[in-house]
Amino acid sequence: MSASAFTDKLRRRERALGYWVVLDSPVSTERIARLGYDYVCIDAQHGLIEYAGILRGLTAIDAGGDSVGLVRVGANEPFHIGQALDAGAAGVIVPLVNTAGDAARAVAAATYPPSGVRSYGPMRSGLRIGPKPAEANAAVSVLAMIETPEGLENVEAICAVPGLTGVYVGPSDLCLAVGGAFPGDPAVQDVFEAALERVRTAAKAANVAAGIHTPHGSVAAQRLGEGFTFATVSSDLVHLEQAAAEHLRVAQ
Repeated sequence: MSASAFTDKLRRRERALGYWVVLDSPVSTERIARLGYDYVCIDAQHGLIEYAGILRGLTAIDAGGDSVGLVRVGANEPFHIGQALDAGAAGVIVPLVNTAGDAARAVAAATYPPSGVRSYGPMRSGLRIGPKPAEANAAVSVLAMIETPEGLENVEAICAVPGLTGVYVGPSDLCLAVGGAFPGDPAVQDVFEAALERVRTAAKAANVAAGIHTPHGSVAAQRLGEGFTFATVSSDLVHLEQAAAEHLRVAQ
């Protein structure tokens, strides 16, 4: 799938499934990118990956051939967003978006003038997406994370920002944002589910995609069934540990 095809898929609010990578391990990332996920996202915020690792990961995803590469950038800054896109990402997930102004800044950082402020130097992305600014602007996805009390309060205004492809729920932080003592706190389950419904409703009203991170495939299926447009499954590090632990349990 090309970057433009993936972004168009999200703009049509069609379902998509993705996977999360936190390890700088191009060989395993390439293998994951051959499985049939619509996207594989490299986590440059909390993952164990620096810029060279982002570049290796995106190259590995493209070599896998079945998925597009996204990057969760470290911050809502033109440098981080532009660098991820120049490395060949089909889109960016931008953390800690609290207001419509924050979302507008993310869109501007991901698009070239006159509509945005992205500096021209496409490097590797010129090979994958194309060197023409207008084509690149149309091809890349910009996804704003909803994960703070302020972001949730402003989610309707955030979703309405022109050029935004969608929003993405970080469930651990959102659980804390609604009063949870820890991610997944059952004491706030009802208010957390209400927050998810508010995000879905806001995205649908604005005709943008709504995505969410999930711990495993069954929860991803559940969230898609509830009306989320796209869902990401767990991460490579989590699955590596889980698989090793299960084999140890069975063998003992």
